Amino acid sequence: MNSPLPDVACSELSQTLLPLDWVGMQGIDLPLMLDEPGIDVAVHARADLHVDLPVPQIKGIHMSRLYTLLDRFAEQHAVSPASLALLLERMVASHADCHSSQARLRLSFEWLCRRPALVTAGLSGWKSYPTVIDAQWQQGRLVLDACVEVTYASTCPCSAALSRQLLEQAFHDRFATGVVDSAEVAGWLRQHGSHATPHSQRSVAAVRVRIDPDAERMGLLHLIDRVEDALGTPVQTAVKRADEQAFARLNGQNLMYVEDAARKIQQSLSPDFPLSSVSVRHLESLHPHDAVASVSNELALPFPATGAGGWA
Repeated sequence: MNSPLPDVACSELSQTLLPLDWVGMQGIDLPLMLDEPGIDVAVHARADLHVDLPVPQIKGIHMSRLYTLLDRFAEQHAVSPASLALLLERMVASHADCHSSQARLRLSFEWLCRRPALVTAGLSGWKSYPTVIDAQWQQGRLVLDACVEVTYASTCPCSAALSRQLLEQAFHDRFATGVVDSAEVAGWLRQHGSHATPHSQRSVAAVRVRIDPDAERMGLLHLIDRVEDALGTPVQTAVKRADEQAFARLNGQNLMYVEDAARKIQQSLSPDFPLSSVSVRHLESLHPHDAVASVSNELALPFPATGAGGWA
């Protein structure tokens, strides 16, 4: 019973002699630490990791080696450009006997960030941000992309104009003749000055940016803040009436078509992220279908705004 265990991957040749672009594992569960402000607990992530297999005569890679490297990475490092580069480099080195020269890793997770209410002091709540990190080791150098989803509210400019026209007509019908008294007008507005906007909905932006491999941190929260500031209407968590009123004001000040949202985000990213792409989706309240728009600046479009998937 002390005889060595068989290793068919080493002792046999493949019946079909072809090189393989990528070989590895997908959907590995693991805890990850994020080097982000206010994040001091591990997030539940899923990892996909691969190396190339360029030599046709080699039957298979050593998947246990990749799993062990990933497990040690999760135990010993927070996610950063430097730690990801180290992991990928070690993945390639672990398969020197397979002549691998490339490695790639995808980390998918949702992380919680506490966000304050708009007005009420001391009130806050947790908001979830789906995130994907794509890291690849190419010709001895790290190529790193970050993808985040941001949920916001969008109010259609046309619908807002139609609502204002209804208010204008109602005001004209009531005060078309005679002297207008400001107190009477104020009272009338409190009672009748509101018409629903039929095109106001929850919306999702999926953003992908190229991260500088020499950066100290991933900067995920900075990226999310940039997107939310550009839109002006990020969804809220804990609210009181004053916060809800403030949110209504923000929506009125930031009317947007789906085209406006995509352009706003892309413009805000350009100064810091020369390579980026944006995909937005408005979950229409007027229609049974969604409105979508996308724009890319020399970078592949992000994962769908409905959630992160596997490798393309």
